[in-house]
Amino acid sequence: MTHALARPTSSLMVANVICMASMLIWSTGIPAADHLIPLLGADQLAAARMGFAAAAVLLFWLLREGFGPMLQVNWLKGIAIGSLIGLAGWFLILGQARGGAITAAVVSASMPVVGIALEVVFDKRRLTAAVILGLVLSVLGAAMMLDPSGKAGSGLTMLIGVGLCFASVLTFTTGSRLTVTAFPDLSPIGRTGVTLTGAAVAMSTAAGLQWFMGGAAPELSNWGWPELGTLLLYSVGALGVSQVLWIMSVERLGIGLSALHINAAPFYVMLILFALGSAWNWWQAFAAAIVAIGVLIAQGLVPLPSFFRR
Repeated sequence: MTHALARPTSSLMVANVICMASMLIWSTGIPAADHLIPLLGADQLAAARMGFAAAAVLLFWLLREGFGPMLQVNWLKGIAIGSLIGLAGWFLILGQARGGAITAAVVSASMPVVGIALEVVFDKRRLTAAVILGLVLSVLGAAMMLDPSGKAGSGLTMLIGVGLCFASVLTFTTGSRLTVTAFPDLSPIGRTGVTLTGAAVAMSTAAGLQWFMGGAAPELSNWGWPELGTLLLYSVGALGVSQVLWIMSVERLGIGLSALHINAAPFYVMLILFALGSAWNWWQAFAAAIVAIGVLIAQGLVPLPSFFRR
């Protein structure tokens, strides 16, 4: 099972802090991506991101645990599962390009629904009033944080964008769950290292095929130390470190409850932009508080009145 069992409140709070840290670090990649997207094609950028992240996590795994766990792991299984993580990133880029940022954000808010649905199907999770209310509040808070000034596509283009964004949510959520369940004997960093390697293999293959079939080669003439530093932040930090913390939280909370935290990501992006000089948005702060309350209610950390428990 991947959903959280009855545990002390302190243990749940630690797990939630880990998940919040994962989402906060992941959010740093959004401003970084704005700088990198004009410099590389989507498949090339995704391949570079997955490759750098996998290399960093594998190196840390080696230094921390040695060669033993690496020699015993089923790498073919890891590559297969990791390919879902890689494809999720690629699908999201393609979907946002067709449907717009608002479409990507709205569809991403479905991740808790997908995560809990997987647990209901595979783990026989029982839906309670607390879980349902927490899920509703989380999705509501995410919807309140959307910027209505964003641009989106229309017609068939929009429909394709929605489909691609949902494919991203489905593949990432499934891949994250399998990362935990398929490698029960590995540490979180080991699980992350194996599956990020699979993601790197998948995206490098896709980028190589694109180039082989006549796509543009990477243009590196505009690259310097600032661009390389941004890429390292986008890959090693916003993916590698974030993914390790994410897998730790999925292991402790389950994929459904962990996924509730992703709906606070727009607020974390606002915090980062505020630190860089942008204006503070009290509406987004209020919406983030609703997401946080939903997360706490879903885990039983904020008890519901007896009326709701009947």
